[in-house]
Amino acid sequence: MSARDYILGHFALTPLSAPPDISLYRPTPKSGLISFLAQEGRADEPPYWAYAWAGGAVLAVHLSQNSKLVAGKTVLDFGAGSGLVGIAAAKAGATQVWAIEPDPLAHAAMLLNAEANGATLHAWTELGMPEVDLILAGDVFYDARVAQETLRTLSAAATKTPVLVGDPFRRDLPLDHLDLLAEYQVPDMGGGEPVRAGVFALRPENIGNAP
Repeated sequence: MSARDYILGHFALTPLSAPPDISLYRPTPKSGLISFLAQEGRADEPPYWAYAWAGGAVLAVHLSQNSKLVAGKTVLDFGAGSGLVGIAAAKAGATQVWAIEPDPLAHAAMLLNAEANGATLHAWTELGMPEVDLILAGDVFYDARVAQETLRTLSAAATKTPVLVGDPFRRDLPLDHLDLLAEYQVPDMGGGEPVRAGVFALRPENIGNAP
């Protein structure tokens, strides 16, 4: 079974509480997600693409309240996962939204979610990044190894293009490279009690990192 067919047949398209105008295909207790991942040989990999993480949710809320940030602009959703951030950018008026997401399961999920919300995401499959007006990165500092690689990549990109990061102050968030722009209370993984999450501007590499 393809990832697309599995998601359509076993996930439920449900609205998010934040932002409330976006719905995502999300697993239910009867989705058999663990079994599906095992069949794909990926039982040990977290299905991050199946949930609305707080870092993406906080960026989506921020864009819904500050549409001028993306209206009429070309945007990149870096590490798109479910596609939540890219969808929010499209709904806020971005003229074109690129998405970098190498995981084929996440790729299927983000395209289905975009379709369900009347948005268009263009998958970027080339080396490097497309030329855009703004880079958005939700929950991309979730462990030390990934955080180090991601910081290097995004800091280099920030020398030419503004980068906004969304994160619920996770342990490996490189706060000394970020400027806090806004805070919101949003659910993590799409449910449960809201958590504190921030929207940050990433400083370009080789520029002072004093708070």
